[in-house]
Amino acid sequence: MKRQLLTAITAITILSSCSSSPKKDTDEGDTANPLLKEFSTPFAVPPFDKIKVSDYKPAIMQGLKEGEEDINAIISQSEEPTFENTIVALDDAGHLLSATMSIFSSQNSANTNDEMDAISREISPLMSQYRDNISMNQKLFERVKNIYEKKNSLGLNKEQAKLLEETYKRFVRGGANLSPEEQAKLRDINKQIAMLQVNFGQNMLKETNAFQLIVDKQEDLAGLTEAQISNASEAAKKAGLDGKWLFTLHNPSIMPFLQNSEKRDLREKIFNGYIMRGNNNNENDNKDIVSQLVNLRLEKAKLLGYSNYASYVLEERMAKNEENVYTLLNKLWEPALRVTANELSDISDEIKKEGGNFAAEGWDWRYYAEKARKAKFDLDESEIRPYLMLDNVREGAFHVANRLYGITFSPIKNIPLPHPEAQAFECKDKDGTHLGVLYMDFFPRASKRGGAWCGSYRSQSYENGKRVAPVVTIVCNFTPPAAGEPALLSVDEATTLFHEFGHGLHGLFRDVHYDGIGGVPRDFVELPSQIMEHWVLEPEVLKVYAKHYKTGELMPPALLEKLDKSAKYGQGFATTEYLAASYLDMDYHILKEIPLNKEQNNMNVVSFEASTLSKRNLPSQIPPRYRSTYFNHTMGGGYTAGYYSYIWSEVLDCDGFEAFKETGDIFNQEVAAKFRKHVLTPGGIDDAMEMYKNFRGKEPGVEPLLRERGLL
Repeated sequence: MKRQLLTAITAITILSSCSSSPKKDTDEGDTANPLLKEFSTPFAVPPFDKIKVSDYKPAIMQGLKEGEEDINAIISQSEEPTFENTIVALDDAGHLLSATMSIFSSQNSANTNDEMDAISREISPLMSQYRDNISMNQKLFERVKNIYEKKNSLGLNKEQAKLLEETYKRFVRGGANLSPEEQAKLRDINKQIAMLQVNFGQNMLKETNAFQLIVDKQEDLAGLTEAQISNASEAAKKAGLDGKWLFTLHNPSIMPFLQNSEKRDLREKIFNGYIMRGNNNNENDNKDIVSQLVNLRLEKAKLLGYSNYASYVLEERMAKNEENVYTLLNKLWEPALRVTANELSDISDEIKKEGGNFAAEGWDWRYYAEKARKAKFDLDESEIRPYLMLDNVREGAFHVANRLYGITFSPIKNIPLPHPEAQAFECKDKDGTHLGVLYMDFFPRASKRGGAWCGSYRSQSYENGKRVAPVVTIVCNFTPPAAGEPALLSVDEATTLFHEFGHGLHGLFRDVHYDGIGGVPRDFVELPSQIMEHWVLEPEVLKVYAKHYKTGELMPPALLEKLDKSAKYGQGFATTEYLAASYLDMDYHILKEIPLNKEQNNMNVVSFEASTLSKRNLPSQIPPRYRSTYFNHTMGGGYTAGYYSYIWSEVLDCDGFEAFKETGDIFNQEVAAKFRKHVLTPGGIDDAMEMYKNFRGKEPGVEPLLRERGLL
């Protein structure tokens, strides 16, 4: 069976560099800070129950100090540069800072507050300065260059050779070859970019939290399910609005409302609240930030010798250049538009059936598309949710991992949690050895940014020849449980859980000796997550977890058949809104000159967005998945000139799943072992395409993706 909508998911952050708990105790006066001591917790996880917000800044400042000392120790030594005393020493430098920042950054996304936001703004320029002080340190670069130039005579193994190559490239791409004047300019640009990206994300969260749709009339709840009404009532109570119903811009609230509410005026209100985030001409407006970011990124690229920012970014990606990205997007755009036109026709028919005499708008799409789905396939999403209880779906994901790789997940009690709502599990390999700890945190709250992501509180590493196990975290924003009921997921949410779990497996299986080669290209990193989506609706898997939450009965064959037949419906909308955002991201970053408004000396972001979408004939009813002012993937820095990565990786994951299907066994352990060995374990030791070919035996084709999305 096929996947549902491509979920808007934030990328995995297991690429961050950190190891176990801090290596050094500091002065006696600082030892009350738990971040500055060895962690005496189960599996040495962070002592979340002891960490106070006020502990972060002192630990970060101490980490900056120790990191600078580590760098000075490398450049001040009298010995000739060697791989060990320079490249390995540099890879190990700043241990405390990396460990602390992994904890702070993860918590700042999942459980932030005003105090943490203030710390983030304060440390952002300091972190930028710290990174620049390394990449533009001439003495350090001379040592690295000395080793790099004689790399062929050093007898390095494959992993060491890759670390040397990546270290040298990072210096060059970080400005090591620039003049002192150019380096000073680059430092200033980097500092500004870092600060603007922080401000963008904070503004977006404030805008999301600020909007409230308050319903005080029972009749205005028409069309909503009992669970949605109950959740809205609970949200209102928490906001001090007893007797009313509260709907927000968090996905588990707004998306079901748009899909089910019969009140067109209220759908319009919440829809506009959603798409206008960051574009309300208030203190949280992001338009000027977008303009500055695009301009500064172009300045940086030109300073480093590139014609535009996309060229700078893509040099290190599988895609290699902008032409290859646009070629893939263009292959999918016209087929997606054709399918979208058919879906719009269905929506128009549904409007007419109701006696409506109006053209569909953006706030109508999900509502009437769901009606069309019911009419075509006799399928109501409310029929499916009772079979997708969150705990069962989670166990289904664990079951798939066990069948494929032999690993197990067991709940851990009496362990510090990053938030009281989080769950903790120990992952053991098939031989019983400890692989790592997995946290899972499922429901939205005001302190958590939107979307879903997988990160780490500690990445896998080695210390003194011994593997340090990772501490991985999966964070989601699923529909909360109704009062007295378990959490019931949509198909899309179940798919998201499997997706992020795939990222989690990537982090748990990673086995590299150097942090500097622990990551993979952005357009490869979604392969481990997206391939997991293929198991979600496989009948063999559904039989394990799709059980009615009240009766325990398996999803009946008739419902399973309807789900299978309807799986591709809606892919026109899903593909089009995604591709529109991918085009928008790329179009910003291929600019070689910024079109400035002469009066205000900035870019008219709204006009640019409208132009880039209208020239591709994007239907007016479909906004891009992310508009410019809340497009945190690109403006926040994680997927800059890289939002295309999801569809690029989907070419890989659809082709990769074929490797299992070709054997007639979706749990073929020989294929799974190859995937683990060549994709999940080696970090970035090999070129990404070589890793894929090592697994698959060939380069991927695009046809499986087109079939998967029903675009052929």
